[in-house]
Amino acid sequence: MDALSQIGIDAIVRRALAEDVGAGDITTAATVPAGKRGIAKIIVKEPEMVLAGGGMIEPIFRATGTQPRLVYLAPDGARMKTGDLLGEFEGLLAGLLTGERVALNFVQLLSGIATMTRHFVDAVAQTRARIVDTRKTHPGLRALEKYAVRIGGGHNHRFGLDSGILIKENHIAAAGSVAGAIQGARRLAPHSMRVEIECETLVQVEEARRAGADAILLDNMTLAEIRAARTTAGEDILLEVSGGVSLDTVASIAATGVDIISVGALTHSARSMDISMRLEGA
Repeated sequence: MDALSQIGIDAIVRRALAEDVGAGDITTAATVPAGKRGIAKIIVKEPEMVLAGGGMIEPIFRATGTQPRLVYLAPDGARMKTGDLLGEFEGLLAGLLTGERVALNFVQLLSGIATMTRHFVDAVAQTRARIVDTRKTHPGLRALEKYAVRIGGGHNHRFGLDSGILIKENHIAAAGSVAGAIQGARRLAPHSMRVEIECETLVQVEEARRAGADAILLDNMTLAEIRAARTTAGEDILLEVSGGVSLDTVASIAATGVDIISVGALTHSARSMDISMRLEGA
C-alpha cells in the first residue's frame, strides 16, 4: 500500500467513482436496506495471475461509505490461480456494491499488466536483458500501470517527456541528422542525463556511436541486424530493442546481447484478469 500511496491514488479513485456512480447508485439504493452489513469475498478466476493493485480496494470501499474492515488481502506480486481468495472485506453492503465495479476494474487491469510482464521477464531470465515498459499507457493511469509493470518484475522506461532524452525519427528529421540531434541534446541535457537515440539502420547506429550517444534504441531490426548493431556499438553503449517484440520472439532478441527490451504491449494490450466479488450475509 505504501507504493500505491506515493502514486496519489485518492484522486484517481475519486475520478473513477465520479464517472461510475454519478449522482448516486440507484439500484443499490432501491434494493439494499440502509445499515445492513455483510462480507465481500473477491475470488480469482484465472489459471494463473500475478496480483497487482489489491491495495486500491479498501480506499475505494472507504470512498463509497462502506466503513470497511479488512479481513484478508493477498499481497501484490502474489502468484494466484482459479479459486484463490484475493481479498475479504466486511462492511456496509450498500458501499460494497457501489464500489464493486471500480475496485474490480482496477485490480483486473493492473493484474493483467503484472501477469503479462512476468511472462516476458521469465522468458529472458537467463540473459542480461531487462524488460521495460513504454509511454503507451492509458491517459491518467500511467503511474498505476508502471507500478504494475514493476510488480510483474519489469522495469520502467521514461515516466514522461521531462524524465529523459530519447531522440526519435521525427526529432532526427527536424534536427537534420543523427549527429545534429545528439549535439542539440548535449547542449540542453545536464551531465547526469543519458542521451538515447532511435536508429532504424546500421548506418545510423555507426553515426550515433561516432556522435557520442549513451544509448541506442534499435527500431524494428532483424536478429542479424541487432547482432551487428551490438558489435558496432560496443559494450559501452546501452542497447535497447523496440518493435516486433512478442513472447514468441523476446528470448531470441535477448540472446543477441542487448541490454533493454521495451514492450509497449505490457500496458496497451494486457488482458484484464477475470476476478469476481461475492457477498455473504446479504
